[in-house]
Amino acid sequence: MISPRSRIPVAILGATGAVGQTFVRRLADHPWFEIAELAASERSAGKTYAEACQWLEGDMPESLADRRVVLCDPASVGSPIVFSALDSAVAGDMEPAFARAGAVVLSNAKNFRMEADVPLVIPEVNASHLALLERQRANRGWPGVIVTNANCAATVATMALAPLSETFGLKQVVVVTMQAISGAGYPGVPSLDILGNVVPYIGDEEPKIEREMNKMLGQVTNDAVVPASFAVSAHANRVPTEHGHLVCMSIALERRGSLDEIIQAMSAWRGAPDALTLPSAPSRALVVTTSPNRPQTRRDVGAGNGMTVTVGRIRPDPIFDVKLVALGHNTIRGAAGGSVLNAELMVARGLIGAT
Repeated sequence: MISPRSRIPVAILGATGAVGQTFVRRLADHPWFEIAELAASERSAGKTYAEACQWLEGDMPESLADRRVVLCDPASVGSPIVFSALDSAVAGDMEPAFARAGAVVLSNAKNFRMEADVPLVIPEVNASHLALLERQRANRGWPGVIVTNANCAATVATMALAPLSETFGLKQVVVVTMQAISGAGYPGVPSLDILGNVVPYIGDEEPKIEREMNKMLGQVTNDAVVPASFAVSAHANRVPTEHGHLVCMSIALERRGSLDEIIQAMSAWRGAPDALTLPSAPSRALVVTTSPNRPQTRRDVGAGNGMTVTVGRIRPDPIFDVKLVALGHNTIRGAAGGSVLNAELMVARGLIGAT
C-alpha cells in the first residue's frame, strides 16, 4: 500500500450542510488528508465556518471554527482532492468544473453515478471499477476525474449482497428500506410529518436503488462496466430514526446453497485486499450477527466507527432462497465516510497524491 509522505490538502464542497459536516468530522484529524478549504455558496462565502454553519453533532473542531469559507468555485479552491457534498441541483454543473480544473472529485451526488465512464465505487466490493478513469479522461478531455459513491441505501444493500453475488450469483432481489431522517439532510423532514409516522415515499430513491446495485456488482470489461443482470424491486420508507438505514431483502440465488453455506460465505467475506488496511477501513466491513433481533439501529449503527454494515436474521425465504436484514450508517458509510475511503483507495493505488 502506498501512503503519502505528507498530508494532502483537500477541499470540502457544501461544507456547511449535514453531509459536509460529516466530511469535516471524518477529515479533521485524518492521517493522510488535511482540510485546506471549506467551500459553500455565496450566502456563506467570506464568513467564518462557525458563523456560516449550524453545527449539528458534537463540537465543531476548534481548528476550523475561524476558517474563512470560500466560494464553491474552481477559481477559489486549489486543493487537488475535492470532496463534494453538493446537492444534485448544483453538482451537475459544479463537479465537472472542478474536474476540468484538474481536481479529483469524490462525489456523493446522483448526477454522474450511472455515466458509463464514471466509477461508482465501494472499495471492498468493486475497487476494479477505478479502471474506468482512463476512459473518463479520454472521453471528456479533462485532467481531473469524478469518482462517485452510491445512494446510501444502495450501499448498505450492495455490501450485504456482495458475498452472495460472488459465491452463488443473484437472480432477483426484493428490497424494503427503513431510512433515517438524516438521509434527508438538514432541516430535512418536518417534525410533524415524521414523528410517530412512517412515510412510504422518498423521491427518486427507489429507482436509484434498483439501478445502482447492478452497476456496482457488475464487471469491468474493455474499459466498460457490464452490469450484473439480477432484477431488483425496491420499496423505500422514511422512518423516525436519526441515523442508519435498515434494509430488508429477499434474495433469489443463481446457485442454491444451504443456509449454513450462505451464512459462511457472508461471515468469511472481507472484500478487496487493498481496501482492508486503509485509514478509514473498519476491522470488518461486513459483520454477521446471530442474535435473533439484530441488527438494530440504536445498537448497531455505529459499528466500525460507522463504516461497518451489520447483517442479521439470515433465514430461508419461502418464495425466494434467503432473506436477511442489513444495517449501515447512511451519512458515514453511505456518504462522507464512503467518499473518504474511495480517496484513500486511490492514494494507496498511486492514482492521486504525491508520495
